Amino acid sequence: MIRLEHIRKEYPGVVPLEDVSAEIRDGDVISVIGPSGTGKSTLLRCINMLETPTSGSIWLDDTEITAPGCDLSKVRQKMGMVFQSFHLFSHLSVIENLMLAPIDLLGQSRQEAYDKGLELLKTVGLGDKAKSYPDQLSGGQKQRVAIARTLAMGPEIILFDEPTSALDPAMVGEVQAVIRELSRSGKTMMIVTHEMEFARSICNRVFYMDEGGIYEEGPPEQVFQNPVRERTRRFIRRLQILELVVDSRNYDFAAVESRIREHCRKQHLSPSLQNRLQLVFEELVHQQLVRGSGLSTIKLLVEIPQEQNSCTVTICYGGEKHNVLEDADPLSRKVLEGLASELRHEWNEEKKLQNAVIISLRV
Repeated sequence: MIRLEHIRKEYPGVVPLEDVSAEIRDGDVISVIGPSGTGKSTLLRCINMLETPTSGSIWLDDTEITAPGCDLSKVRQKMGMVFQSFHLFSHLSVIENLMLAPIDLLGQSRQEAYDKGLELLKTVGLGDKAKSYPDQLSGGQKQRVAIARTLAMGPEIILFDEPTSALDPAMVGEVQAVIRELSRSGKTMMIVTHEMEFARSICNRVFYMDEGGIYEEGPPEQVFQNPVRERTRRFIRRLQILELVVDSRNYDFAAVESRIREHCRKQHLSPSLQNRLQLVFEELVHQQLVRGSGLSTIKLLVEIPQEQNSCTVTICYGGEKHNVLEDADPLSRKVLEGLASELRHEWNEEKKLQNAVIISLRV
């Protein structure tokens, strides 16, 4: 359906896309992943011709959409795009936001556009919000309206540019549920996302972008579990590890707890495993190491394996050989033993933080 041939996009002083060639087949659901600044959003904007490639060509079926004189308004009727921000018209009601383009561009009657819009709002779980205005909606609801508005044009292809990045964590799931349902409909989709577990669960292909192009591509089982190339392996491993550094007795406890919760959410950890992880941090790092010993620097590493049914926590700290587990008060020690399938101390005098406590959390 879509063919990219040697796409290059330059801006003054930066070239996010150097040479991108790919084919996107009918019915593909492609997750586009990679570090920030590697051209993921630029790729989508070029495919939709919101950005004109510096060189190369893009084909939609048998039409070269990069050719001079191509009717881009017709192209965009086949290809919808959902952005990070919602771009809803605040002076129009939700249903009016959905009706506008079908009436103006598709020539639908007001009644036809209204009926179709209402049906789509029900599809995304917002049938009761038709007469509301955008300012009366939550962020997640606004994004679901934006998705319904895109669907109102009947596109064959939908491009999602980080559709949950502007949302509070509590609202991410409701938008993901709508996209997940769409992925089962057979519609062709490309999704730029940093939500790796979500990407893995819905796509049949993954594009990992780096070095100015599609650095590695393949099915999600390969890219997420057995990546072939080194940069992909490093990226996937970084996603699975949370690293926190506590270097003051007056550190922001709430901010650290929030980072732990967010990491658990992105990894789709069970609530019980998340609670165990937070208890380990509170009992061992906060109570024993920070408040008890007052150590200056503590590093906490959380590593989650592919099967996601376990979690290894490594807590590193400096000073003389010192097993903080032996100094823990009886209640904290009992709590930690109840949480862990393995609990041990290691010493390595060659490291900057010579002490390490390794905890394998129970499922």
